[in-house]
Amino acid sequence: MTEHVSKSQFKARALEFFRRVETTGEPVVITDRGQPRLEIRRYSAPRRDSLETLRGTVLRYDAPMEPVGDDVWEAGT
Repeated sequence: MTEHVSKSQFKARALEFFRRVETTGEPVVITDRGQPRLEIRRYSAPRRDSLETLRGTVLRYDAPMEPVGDDVWEAGT
């Protein structure tokens, strides 16, 4: 369950909340006069698209319908 804390509580115990978020992974919502204003959560690197991983690795052929010679075929291995 997400914990809600006031700005004044967060200011006094910020490092404690940071450590808790790091260890549990549960976010902390910081409120101002009872209204949510900020959310502190563990950082996670953005997932890379599988096609992005392949970008730049595909060879370009000027005549893709022409047969590929053995020398070119073996060069890829």
